[in-house]
Amino acid sequence: MMSRSYTNLLDLASGNFPVMGQPREKKRLPRVMTVPGVISELDDDQANSVASDVPSSIIQDRIIIVANQLPVKAKRRPDNKGWSFSWDDDSLLLQLKDGLPEEMEVLYVGSLKVDVDPSEQDDVSQLLLDRFKCVPAFLPPDILTKFYHGFCKQHLWPLFHYMLPFSANHGGRFYRSLWEAYVAANKIFSQRVIEVINPEDDYVWIHDYHLMVLPTFLRRRFNRLRMGFFLHSPFPSSEIYRTLPVREEILKALLNSDLIGFHTFDYARHFLSCCSRMLGLEYQSKRGYIGVEYYGRTIGIKIMPVGIHMAQIESVLRLADKEWRVGELKQQFEGKTVLLGVDDMDVFKGVNLKLLAMEQMLKQHPKWQGRAVLVQIANPARGRGQDLEEIQAEITASCKRINETFGQPGYEPIVFIDRPVSLSERVAYYSVAECVVVTAVRDGMNLTPYEYIVCRQGVSESVSSSESSGSKKSMLVVSEFIGCSPSLSGAIRVNPWNIETTAEAMNEAISMADAEKQLRHEKHYRYVSSHDVAFWSRSFFQDMERTCKDHFWRRCWGIGLSFGFRVVALDPNFRKLSIDHIVSVYLRSKNRAILLDYDGTVMPQTSHNKTPSSEVISIINTLSSDIKNTVFVVSGRGRDSLAQWFSPCKKLGIAAEHGYFMRRSANDNWEVCGQNSEFGWKEIAEPVMKLYTEATDGSSIETKESALVWHHRDADPGFGSSQAKEMLDHLESVLANEPVTVKSGQFIVEVKPQGVSKGVVAEKIFTTMAESGRQADFVLCIGDDRSDEEMFEIISSAISSGVLSSNTSVFACTVGQKPSKAKYYLDDPAEVVNMLESLAEASDPEPFSDTRSEDSI
Repeated sequence: MMSRSYTNLLDLASGNFPVMGQPREKKRLPRVMTVPGVISELDDDQANSVASDVPSSIIQDRIIIVANQLPVKAKRRPDNKGWSFSWDDDSLLLQLKDGLPEEMEVLYVGSLKVDVDPSEQDDVSQLLLDRFKCVPAFLPPDILTKFYHGFCKQHLWPLFHYMLPFSANHGGRFYRSLWEAYVAANKIFSQRVIEVINPEDDYVWIHDYHLMVLPTFLRRRFNRLRMGFFLHSPFPSSEIYRTLPVREEILKALLNSDLIGFHTFDYARHFLSCCSRMLGLEYQSKRGYIGVEYYGRTIGIKIMPVGIHMAQIESVLRLADKEWRVGELKQQFEGKTVLLGVDDMDVFKGVNLKLLAMEQMLKQHPKWQGRAVLVQIANPARGRGQDLEEIQAEITASCKRINETFGQPGYEPIVFIDRPVSLSERVAYYSVAECVVVTAVRDGMNLTPYEYIVCRQGVSESVSSSESSGSKKSMLVVSEFIGCSPSLSGAIRVNPWNIETTAEAMNEAISMADAEKQLRHEKHYRYVSSHDVAFWSRSFFQDMERTCKDHFWRRCWGIGLSFGFRVVALDPNFRKLSIDHIVSVYLRSKNRAILLDYDGTVMPQTSHNKTPSSEVISIINTLSSDIKNTVFVVSGRGRDSLAQWFSPCKKLGIAAEHGYFMRRSANDNWEVCGQNSEFGWKEIAEPVMKLYTEATDGSSIETKESALVWHHRDADPGFGSSQAKEMLDHLESVLANEPVTVKSGQFIVEVKPQGVSKGVVAEKIFTTMAESGRQADFVLCIGDDRSDEEMFEIISSAISSGVLSSNTSVFACTVGQKPSKAKYYLDDPAEVVNMLESLAEASDPEPFSDTRSEDSI
């Protein structure tokens, strides 16, 4: 069956879309069917699909690569009737196919660089699909302008390169209409993907910041879709990213991917920090793989810088001598030392900083006057705006000033090439350059140094490489703020903002001994040649396969509206607790054990007033008054507050401070269940906690009778977590010989006596019931956090040891849809209270009786 397009997420996301002027598209049949069957009506209101319509009958691995632009060139035919298309050999999207399995089919979805008249779009679509396996996404002009030149280039691009919009003219202020256009464009891309996707068999690989909300559109339609995303730009620090008004929407959309890739660890670290600070998510590293737990799904984080296409560079090298007359360039710069810069005309490329450093070098080292030449190639700008115009004027003025100051007859220190330069021509310049200088103030990757290294290595058939060993050496001066910098350990790294040190680095690079240059070149070439674009794509795809391997056996469903949508993935045996089912079992049972956590279970964590409501008191009183029931509140709270709150419940058992204190009813004395009643260890632990509390703003110490708890929920997330880890190690060290346990939990570090846990409480209750001849045939155990997992875990061992019968009806239930040892869940404390109320209505409260022996709990 053909997939049905989901189209109303856009309205949920914003609600101001009629102004976009996009007419409602008439319903028509998609051009491509990937699965035989009945073509369904396109349902604009469908929002609840959890998987594909039917399993695929065609088993074939295929990957759909989605990017802003297709890897094809388009030009109008000479007779102006139709279009001609060809592959864009310089496109990374085309080159990455080399790293994918040979038998894998590759389909591309993206836009074209040219405007195609609506009357021609169907024919162009069919032609591109048939001949190039490309599916074009045609954006209406008003959306395209606001999407690309607006939100992408005026807002995201500057922000991701650390430029804040302090004024409307610098950096681009946030405008809701531009965000709406961004969402609208991503929706159009999603529709084109949905038209051709085979969700059970296909992989989807989305590229770059233009399409960061696309994962939500696709995940909402196909919960089990195998999907990766790679960001080719920098990802800014959380202090910068948090200024984005739609920061959480974009983060949550990215987390709907299965694998998220970055060029460097810095970019990944910034993303993880944003997830921690804004969404409360933490990452874990297991066996070298980084993962973020998000509603039962583990989103992989991939750190892998992209490489160059070795075969393409080498093929151009074989033609460079003939096609671009390398000999003439050598003649032009004979007797000169050439430094080369190749950059896009962009405010972040630091071209003017490079010119100023060249000027400083000529001043500081006069020996290079008349000898050193900086050839700066400036590729045409892809963006536009006042910032760009200002930087272009500044560059022009600097070139003029430097050439007037240091120029001589037949010598200009700056050769500025302001026009498109093909790869073949770049290769010619690489061959004569003694050093390449990259001074970008921020750049996602920048492959210019890689190209230069391969060109200087040459190929065996190349005349230029066999003429001398000179082509086997190279030098690099690179900014420390670009993605390729960490990979080039032999390069001279600079802070481009420091003109003096950059000038000294340029002087050092061209003055270095040839032997040293050759050693550095060889080291770089080994890396670049082995970490090419095929290596990058192969590595990313293998990690995507690994991350998605359990998609089809886990139970998945989507929850949330708009960009709060996410998929919850849980074990197939994990299911929501049915109130009707538990009530029916409850009515048939005779000896029931009911164990309830308090905070987060019957009392919401977010509530400031922690006193239980009269409704909760009444329900628990009714349950505990039933002669067939043994009811306990098992909490980490102190015994005084619990005893006061539940004083109306005379027959309720309470286990306070995780079970250190227990009593079976209000008329009984408190029993100390810990192995040790000595608390001398507090004199050791408390000073340590005070030390960290003073150093960590927002943290506090909670003193219990049997335990000490350090809270850091209100501290800075990153610093609080770091301090908690330090404190854990510190306390474990100083308390190594004390009879206590040091544990970390959700925003806490706790020190408590050994042998105290909710699991021990549960075991004691089950054992005492069995010994008194009232072995439990019904167990309800509910909790919401890590300490409650110990109760769930003890149930299995109690059945194995015979304390509980194998026929006992067990309802271990966690609060919230998350991975747990429990087999059931309820969504929130309100559902827990509703379920308990249903059990209370089915109960038979009786006056207190001696039927339960004095020894029983």
